[in-house]
Amino acid sequence: MKTCPQCHRVEADDTLAFCRADGTALISDSGAVSANSGTVKFGSAPQMNEIETSILPHRTDAQIHRPTAPTTVLPTQSTPGTTRELSRSKRGKAALVIAGLFLIAIVAGSAYFYLTHKNTQAIESIAVMPFVNESGNADVEYLSDGMTETLISSLSQLPNINVKARSSVFRYKGKEVDPKTIAEELSVQAILNGRVAQRGDQLTLTLELVDAHTENMIWSEQYNRKQADLVTLQSEIARDVSSKLKSKLSGADVAKVEKAYTTNPEACQLYLKGKYHWNKRTGAALKQAADFYQQAIEKDPNYALAYSGLAETYVLFSSYDVAPATDSMPQAKAAALRALEIDDSLAEAHTALGFYLSNYEWDRDGSEKEYRRAIELNPNYATAHHWFGADLSNVKRVEICTDDLTR
Repeated sequence: MKTCPQCHRVEADDTLAFCRADGTALISDSGAVSANSGTVKFGSAPQMNEIETSILPHRTDAQIHRPTAPTTVLPTQSTPGTTRELSRSKRGKAALVIAGLFLIAIVAGSAYFYLTHKNTQAIESIAVMPFVNESGNADVEYLSDGMTETLISSLSQLPNINVKARSSVFRYKGKEVDPKTIAEELSVQAILNGRVAQRGDQLTLTLELVDAHTENMIWSEQYNRKQADLVTLQSEIARDVSSKLKSKLSGADVAKVEKAYTTNPEACQLYLKGKYHWNKRTGAALKQAADFYQQAIEKDPNYALAYSGLAETYVLFSSYDVAPATDSMPQAKAAALRALEIDDSLAEAHTALGFYLSNYEWDRDGSEKEYRRAIELNPNYATAHHWFGADLSNVKRVEICTDDLTR
């Protein structure tokens, strides 16, 4: 009798070598059972080597008629292939998230750089438009015009900034002109508009810095000060506007921009009145200008700018039949030299002296030296360019006439 070690099928036919159910080699059941060890040892069939099989203690099911072992159910485990698929999926999602965040960072950084670069782009040219007098009083016109000119002069001290001269911007006074048109005609990047109102001793100044091409507001500010604070107000607005035009200013630049030629507010107002009348270029207005400049000097004897204004007024007296040159020209020279004695950096004083030397002493070389010094100190001072150009033109005409006479 033989038994299948795999399915425990019992074969009575000893001639069979393999199990008819599963093809496993049959073994003989002639071995002895060890009671102590609970192990059955079978003899090997002729076709097999000796095989020893250990069987756990078990019970025999009568219906099956073969021994059965207890069944142990192992916990279900994921196959390696499934695990790898899940890992790849998670890694793929993580990679997509990282890539998305990286893309967002690039876009945000580019936008920030563009907007920052656009908003902080250096302004290289500006037109300070004539401030509007909102006081409803024509007698205050000197203040709006004077503060405009003072700011133009202060901003002209900044390096690498093209500030349009008074003669260029005042032709727009009282006219409604859009910023783009002004930008095209004057070739500027920015426009500064201002409104001045005086109510009793209270001054209100509103400024707006505008991008001339987009018409977008770059900066705006309102100043409310007492009339007695006029000098400090002018220095303050010059500093604030210059800081918007240039991101970095040296200590020397700040000092030039904020420079005040007097601490006396009454002298400052009198000077602005003198400048206002001087710009009218009539005989009566020039006499008024000289009077206001003299009053300013009386308020502050060291007011160099008032001496400069007085010198520029006296040199024109003979041209407008206010006084003969023999009387007014020596006065002009004295005022110009006094101004330069106090402050040698005044373009106006050098300009007046240049005019005096050219038109009274006929000192062409000395005149040209003074004019060039004035333009060096303030390249935007139109009067220096105008008078110097007129002198050069006159000299050229004299040279042409002399050549004709010698032929």
